[in-house]
Amino acid sequence: MSTRVNVIGVGMTKFTKPGASPEYYEMAREAGQLALKDAGIPFEQVRQAYVGYVYGDSTCGQRAVYELGLTGIPVINVNNNCSTGSTALWLARQAVESGAAECVLALGFEKMEKGALGSKFDDRETPLGQHAQVMADLQGMSAAPIAAQMFGGAGREYRWQHGTRKETFAKISEKARAHASNNPYALFNEKLSLEQILASDEVFDPLTRFQCCPPTCGAGAAVLCSDAFARKHGIANAVQIAGQSMTTDYASSFEPRSMIKMVGYDMSREAARQVYEQTGIGPEDVDVVELHDCFTANELLTYEALGLCAEGGAEGFIWDGDNTYGGKYVTNPSGGLLSKGHPLGATGLAQCTELVWQLRGSADKRQVEGARIALQHNLGLGGACIVTMYQRG
Repeated sequence: MSTRVNVIGVGMTKFTKPGASPEYYEMAREAGQLALKDAGIPFEQVRQAYVGYVYGDSTCGQRAVYELGLTGIPVINVNNNCSTGSTALWLARQAVESGAAECVLALGFEKMEKGALGSKFDDRETPLGQHAQVMADLQGMSAAPIAAQMFGGAGREYRWQHGTRKETFAKISEKARAHASNNPYALFNEKLSLEQILASDEVFDPLTRFQCCPPTCGAGAAVLCSDAFARKHGIANAVQIAGQSMTTDYASSFEPRSMIKMVGYDMSREAARQVYEQTGIGPEDVDVVELHDCFTANELLTYEALGLCAEGGAEGFIWDGDNTYGGKYVTNPSGGLLSKGHPLGATGLAQCTELVWQLRGSADKRQVEGARIALQHNLGLGGACIVTMYQRG
């Protein structure tokens, strides 16, 4: 029988613009110490650490963990593009669930540079490989960043299929900024109107500048443990990981020559299906969602991939307000990547942190009333998707 896995401590730094952050190990130390303090345990109780980052040397994980203590524990360095933080969480969950360790740390950080996502397509320089080649075959080269071409192209394909208005994509960003206005950890806290978002510079149709997440610096952490460990240490505020799944690309990511498929739609849909099957909890039971909104187009597609609305139904879902407070779900109460920022290795653990706060009822002005079940979606091209279901005890 597998062991139930609990999140007993979370922490994150305030995300900052490139050039304005401390060193990566200092951010990691802050997030790690916050998570340990939240858990109420010393670092000496941690038996393994899984540490995620994308830009850095091969043992940056050790350099970061050594800031918390020198206890000789295994430290595993993790790199899985934009899903790195959740991959570290996935590995930590496996370690506890299997009985390999009673208490494990998942840590993620990123110190990014301006323009870190690149400004032109060059298949020799991108880690996205076959994804980039499909994009080039479908729509040629562009001066826009390659990620914007991919997700913008998927949004354009969706528009052609369903007649979706450009304003619908911008509406997602308006919602994100409204949520972030209540989040002191977010990079961008000011609200934006629909008109301001649409008037910002076009990056790649249908995306404008305010519909793209910024490169960001920051760190996040989570402490996971077994039920037995929690009982032994008198921990009463644990949040259960009820289910979790990781998927990578299927043949369908490339064979239909579809931009929607290529940016991870089938990965997301299948990961969500597996989690719903594992837990016996359906999308209709979810209260709050943190999903991977690197671009507004991806948030729109992910509503459908996660089963929050029917395929082709995202436009009505958005304009009916079913993605925000007072609707069916509150999606990205933190402001998401669009407003909070996207330090690649930290993003998944920042999502985890927000959802744990929500389920504990400690999210302050962002609190989703009565939240008991939360869903997390973290996507990286190249590719990997992790979907996690959390449940209050």
